[in-house]
Amino acid sequence: MPNAKNYQYQDFFIFTGLLLWVAICNCYNQSTNVWLTYVTGILTLVFCLLPVLLFAFFKPIWKETLPNKKYILYWCCSFLILLPIFTLIAAQFQTEPLDLSDKLTTAMSALALELLLIVNQYYQKKVQHIKWIKKIGLENAVLITIILIAATISVMAVSSLDNPIYQRNGFRLVGFEFNIKILFHNFGTFLVFFFQFLIMYLCGYVLFLINSRLLVSKILKEKGLLIYLLSVSATVALLYPLLAQLLISLPINTVFGRSIFEANPFELENAFGAFAIMLFSLPVVLALQWGKQNNIILSLEKEKSQNELDLLKQQLNPHFFFNTLNNLYALSLQKSDKTPESILQLSELMRYTIYKGKEKTVKLVQELDYISDYIQLQQIRLRKTLHFKFEKQVSNDQIEIAPLLFIVFIENAFKHGIEPADGAASLKLSLISTERELTFQAENSFDPDEISPDSGIGIDNLRKRLELLYPGQHTLDISTIGNIFKATLKIRFA
Repeated sequence: MPNAKNYQYQDFFIFTGLLLWVAICNCYNQSTNVWLTYVTGILTLVFCLLPVLLFAFFKPIWKETLPNKKYILYWCCSFLILLPIFTLIAAQFQTEPLDLSDKLTTAMSALALELLLIVNQYYQKKVQHIKWIKKIGLENAVLITIILIAATISVMAVSSLDNPIYQRNGFRLVGFEFNIKILFHNFGTFLVFFFQFLIMYLCGYVLFLINSRLLVSKILKEKGLLIYLLSVSATVALLYPLLAQLLISLPINTVFGRSIFEANPFELENAFGAFAIMLFSLPVVLALQWGKQNNIILSLEKEKSQNELDLLKQQLNPHFFFNTLNNLYALSLQKSDKTPESILQLSELMRYTIYKGKEKTVKLVQELDYISDYIQLQQIRLRKTLHFKFEKQVSNDQIEIAPLLFIVFIENAFKHGIEPADGAASLKLSLISTERELTFQAENSFDPDEISPDSGIGIDNLRKRLELLYPGQHTLDISTIGNIFKATLKIRFA
């Protein structure tokens, strides 16, 4: 799974590209001192877009560390306040060939580009995962586009049909007109135009489908480029006279005063049109095939990760069972009056482990209650003094996290540090949680001569679970200083 950090400065790179293209376009008509003009234009535009460039550069850090309100405030200051101010200051400098309109256009383009990036981010996170959108696919999207284009041209053709402005030398033009009243009175004509224009575009769509589903996916993939090109040539030779004859036969071919297509279906111009559709659609088809294969790979990786995660959870539950059964056994030996209450509390813990442990996420407050009950149960059976402290700084206890992450450290503390201790033991927990980041820290005493406190399947499974659940979004630091074992887990929420 790719690390998000690899793309954290992509917005900065995109805005830099915008700046460079503006500088290049302003050198287009220059004949002398082009490099001086280019460098001067870049420096001027850098000053003009300085708030945007700085925001784009620090955007990944601010999104992770700042609260939403503060991040929005920074965005508004950068794009709505500082960008106009810097643009107006830059306008005071006379830099050829950039003038005031060029600088204003660049600033507006930067704002439009940022809005486009925001819309794209929303689409990536929310829209593209909607089931009916995922089912459309590129081929269906092309078909929908063809239908819309045919309908639009038909509306324009009907709206401008009797307008003398579009009568030129005995033939009619399709004007850029949208007249609902004329369309209503000539709806039958609109339908006739629509179906004929649709047939025209569908002829090209048939070639696109053949290229997509047969020539590229089968022949190019299995036989290579040469056989693909020869197959394209044979396909065009077979189909273009037939499709051309169909288009020539359409009544709309002569409605606008002269034939849209030549009367001879074997005209090579028709063949060139078919070749153009095949070759120009090739990058689109290749992108479609790559997208399908990539989705299959991602699906297989996700399925593999989920299977690994389920296996790790199955390993986690028996580990917890062993510890809690030992607790119950110790209480029964002591014939403690707290045994019934402890059994009930233990059943609640087991219920949480079995049922909540299967869920993808739980509320933070549920995990904290679970930890509290577990520690209380452990303290009941301990015969030694335990110096326990749990510090919490939680801004929102309703945020969702993966279940049974923190309990591993606490189980580890009791098993390897507190229970084997000859005298008093200590356990200090700390939880700091914001909307964007969570930090959990556990410190416990242990005997350095005993087994290492970070051994066993608990910590190993936790590392693997974190890699599957929060790839590139977590850090786990484990250290020992003297007789103190310290574990710190940080999770950044995407």
